[in-house]
Amino acid sequence: MNPLDPDRPSHARPEPAKPESAKPEPVRPDPSSRETDETRAAAREAAAAAKVLGRQLGVLAGRAARGAGRRAADAARAAGPAWRGLAGRVRSRPNKPGAAPRAIPASDLPPAASLAGRLRRRPWLAASLALVLLPLAFLAALVLYSFATLPPLGGVVPEAGQRALTVEADDGRVFATRGAFQGQKLTAAEMPAHLAQAVIAIEDRRFRSHWGVDPRGLLRAMYRNAVGGGVREGGSTITQQYVRLTSLTQEKTLRRKIQEAFLALRVEATMSKDEILLGYLNTAYFGAGAYGIDAAARRYFGKGAKALTLPEAAMLAGLVRAPSQLAPTRNFGGAKERADVVLQTMVETGAITAAEADQARAQTITLRTPPETPPGTNYFLDMVSAEAKKLADAPGDVTVRTTLNLDLQSLAEGVVARRLDAEGAKKKASQGALVVLNKEGAILAMVGGRDYEDSQFNRATQAKRQAGSLFKLFVYLTAYENGFNPDTVLVDRPIQIGDWEPQNSTGRFKGAVPLRSAFAQSINTVAAQLADEVGIPAVIATAHRMGVTSELPNVPSLALGSAEVTLLEMTRAYAGVLAGAAPVDTHSVHTIRGAQPQPLYLRAEAKAGTAIPTESRAMMLDSLQAVVDGGTGKGARVAGLPVGGKTGTTQDYRDAWFIGMTPDLIVGVWVGNDDNSSMNRVGGGDIPASIFRDFVQRATVQLAKGRKRPSAARAEPAPAREVATNPAPAASVRGVPEVIDTGTLAFRGRTVRLLGVDGEGGALARQLARYLRRREVACAPPAGAEAKAEQLRCQIDGDDLASLILTAGGGRAAEDAPADLLAAEEQARSERAGIWGRR
Repeated sequence: MNPLDPDRPSHARPEPAKPESAKPEPVRPDPSSRETDETRAAAREAAAAAKVLGRQLGVLAGRAARGAGRRAADAARAAGPAWRGLAGRVRSRPNKPGAAPRAIPASDLPPAASLAGRLRRRPWLAASLALVLLPLAFLAALVLYSFATLPPLGGVVPEAGQRALTVEADDGRVFATRGAFQGQKLTAAEMPAHLAQAVIAIEDRRFRSHWGVDPRGLLRAMYRNAVGGGVREGGSTITQQYVRLTSLTQEKTLRRKIQEAFLALRVEATMSKDEILLGYLNTAYFGAGAYGIDAAARRYFGKGAKALTLPEAAMLAGLVRAPSQLAPTRNFGGAKERADVVLQTMVETGAITAAEADQARAQTITLRTPPETPPGTNYFLDMVSAEAKKLADAPGDVTVRTTLNLDLQSLAEGVVARRLDAEGAKKKASQGALVVLNKEGAILAMVGGRDYEDSQFNRATQAKRQAGSLFKLFVYLTAYENGFNPDTVLVDRPIQIGDWEPQNSTGRFKGAVPLRSAFAQSINTVAAQLADEVGIPAVIATAHRMGVTSELPNVPSLALGSAEVTLLEMTRAYAGVLAGAAPVDTHSVHTIRGAQPQPLYLRAEAKAGTAIPTESRAMMLDSLQAVVDGGTGKGARVAGLPVGGKTGTTQDYRDAWFIGMTPDLIVGVWVGNDDNSSMNRVGGGDIPASIFRDFVQRATVQLAKGRKRPSAARAEPAPAREVATNPAPAASVRGVPEVIDTGTLAFRGRTVRLLGVDGEGGALARQLARYLRRREVACAPPAGAEAKAEQLRCQIDGDDLASLILTAGGGRAAEDAPADLLAAEEQARSERAGIWGRR
């Protein structure tokens, strides 16, 4: 018998009901834990449900779209008479057995069946409903998902980034800033009323009345953007901007906007309007690396936010919409125009009167900001940033007083660039580096390459190249400390040390030579014999004692500089000879100051290194001076100044070095190519020695006289002794000239060359012609100097014309240009003016 047969009576007895008393007592959970568990479970279920709902809606949407497409295709095939025949048919069902079928009106059908019938009869209606319902379904799913994944308030902590550095030169002049300024958090008591009014007027007029989201403001923004043909106004309230900064990412998606609205409503329910505004001002970005209103006030005006005037507050309020574009440091005109708009908006909202706005517009806004960082100093700044972090890794904005001498830095950049411009292409030398130290190891100037914007690689501190004969300093110093002296005679001859046979660069041998001459002429065989005599390990020990930190291989060829070293560490080693103790402590930072009066770091007096024996040091200095007086470094001689140094040239002319010293300075120079390719027979006594000479002969005079650089706005007038102010001699000329190029003028058929200027044609010449139009120029030969024929110094309205041209970057200074014109060119180069601008 089949127990599942419905016709079979069941003999199964029903289970007796349990008595009421047998029911188990429900377990009552702990109320304190139940709330937490339920909250977590609800959150998990909401997230899971939102995900499932999203997937199901996606599936349904796909099916609906496919069904509508099939129905439309079927309707098209059934068009014409067939459709009319189908439309006339009615569904019928028998009334009784044998009775005729009876038509059922559509009104008697169930709603779903009626709607389905209509949709089958009208496929366009199905498609229309799909077009309307699918976006609504998608939007509903997105809202649910956005709510389910809502982040917590304040969940986004802005990245601290690099702390702000304000960098000063050795004389206290601020010349650069780095990093992001944070400032102090503004309190409610410190916020000026006009600052709050300015921000509300320009960012969110209805801030005090809406509940976080302003539909009226959103519609107004949409209208103005539609009329203006682009995005001219945003619809976000201050509350929405605040939650975006503190709780959301900056992605531009509809989901983020929905979450932004939800969080704005929540913030309005938990914080006061003043707290929201204060939080927004302490978080917003105001351009030029300033985050927060106090940082912006200090960055642009040198004062705290509580001291802002009405026009200053209006300018800062206007920056929030486009901080990078309107930052006053780069676009003061645009920032001022925006401030005027803010003032007018404050009048419209009743925050101030029209008279107060006019008075604010009439006030002069003075920026107290550092100038744009001179491009060439960026190599030095990279090093300072790393050193400052190592010396005082404290949070907050800091000011660093460095060792950099801005005048020497500008001079160094100009000398390196000018020499490579003149000879680099011909001699296949594309890069150069220079380091200037004093005897205490302070870095006074640094050139890490020709163009920081092209390459941030610092060839003075990061590039490791073979030192060549520069390394012989350690060989000879070790020998002098072990009984040799400059008059000791060795034989320049073919030698072999193991498998190594050193050769001289000339390919010839001189026989017996004293060590002084061997060092001055950089004879390789003598240096190899000395190193073999005292031992390579002893030479390595001397190099390390003098401050070389690179790895030095214990091989015979080390005597001729086969090891790779940096320019800074080799310059440091030579500085030890001049100082009489090693290693010299090279440094770039004097002090680091933060918000507190007590310095975060104050450089203590450096401990003297190990003293170099007096006699050995004197012999080494004598040998170094012999190199410049009559050896391979003759190109570095400076009239009237004792100079010592050493050249270095590596195999196949891949590297050329010169490190020289005066009584006050140690200057290291390297020239070569980044790809290690060979130059066109450039040795250390060639371009490097010339760069050293060009720098030292002018740096010495500059340091002695303390001469200032010409200002950017107005070049220094030529000294009276150089420009004739008495009645013009026969060679003088006066009149309104025609411009041939920026270094050549024509006066009534007479051509005059401006002394010290290599002119430029084209657009620069046309600009000069417009400047000189109908203005009289007086030219005369320089007093007390012999100039080339028709080379004169000219004046216009009391200013030296050549200096004006070079300061504006309208030409290049000639090799024989006077010092004031060379300084003018250096300033134009450092400020990227005229021809020195980046192309």
